[in-house]
Amino acid sequence: MNPCNFTHTTFILIGLPGLESAQFWIALPLLTIYVVAVLGNCTVVFIVRTEHSLHAPMYLFLCMLAAIDLALSTFTMPKILALFWFNSQEITFDMCLTQMFFIHTLSATESTVLLAMAFDRYVAICHPLRHAAILTNTVTVQIGIVAVVRGSIFFFPITLLIKRLRFCGSNVLTHSYCVHPDMMKLAHADTMPNVVYGLTAILLVMGVDAVLISLSYFLIIRTVLQLPSRTERARAFGTCVSHIGVVLAFYVPLIGLSVVHRFGNSLHPIVHVLMGNVYLMVPPVINPIIYAAKTKQIRSRVLAMFKIACAKELQAVGSS
Repeated sequence: MNPCNFTHTTFILIGLPGLESAQFWIALPLLTIYVVAVLGNCTVVFIVRTEHSLHAPMYLFLCMLAAIDLALSTFTMPKILALFWFNSQEITFDMCLTQMFFIHTLSATESTVLLAMAFDRYVAICHPLRHAAILTNTVTVQIGIVAVVRGSIFFFPITLLIKRLRFCGSNVLTHSYCVHPDMMKLAHADTMPNVVYGLTAILLVMGVDAVLISLSYFLIIRTVLQLPSRTERARAFGTCVSHIGVVLAFYVPLIGLSVVHRFGNSLHPIVHVLMGNVYLMVPPVINPIIYAAKTKQIRSRVLAMFKIACAKELQAVGSS
């Protein structure tokens, strides 16, 4: 490998290769997705915070999930919209590093919260009499803190591993935002430590969480099938439907993006961009919709808020 006498201080983000002329209009649905994600998750946080009857572990975990999705959207979507609307492709190395850290840390935190939600469903269905004693509100908040610390501890070293590398070849990324595999591929140095640690961190966080979530649902299904009444079985499993949907919305795009990073070198660049954007945008939009549709308390509160807003609007129109 030739010696590297300089290193890039900026990287170039990619919009939609081959569709540059249409990016301005494509950004409009992206803005809609961003607005829906922000409004949906803010609504969930507001309802759970103000409705005392929802101060239970399942809803507190949902509130944490909404806060994570809000943070993830805030750290990425404004730059993506600037890229599509104003062709603002440049991003500084330090800003890229910061964005990369928060994307990976927040994703790891979300994975941990999803595991905690699976554990909540397991205890509620398999050990209902012990649920209140095991998962108190204090324990739930402590689990949230552990989730943040766990994500930070596992993925902060990745920033140090990237910072030691030199970049003197191409500085064009294959996504609309910064992630570790994408930055690592552009390095003009030995990236084996990055590969080993990155894979280890993913396996120890998302991999372990996925296994434990699967184990939780295996135990839940076994318990549900032992219930005597078909109605009881349907009711018990119905409490898990929302969580299963959220888990799929998180892990399916994650697996797809990982496969593209590992085996997609021959694919058209637009595939990388699309898979990256799906991974980033789907969970923040889908999560509040799933829980609003399947959770009666949240759905009724949203409808009540909407009726109050409409009544005030009609009253204002009538008085004018």
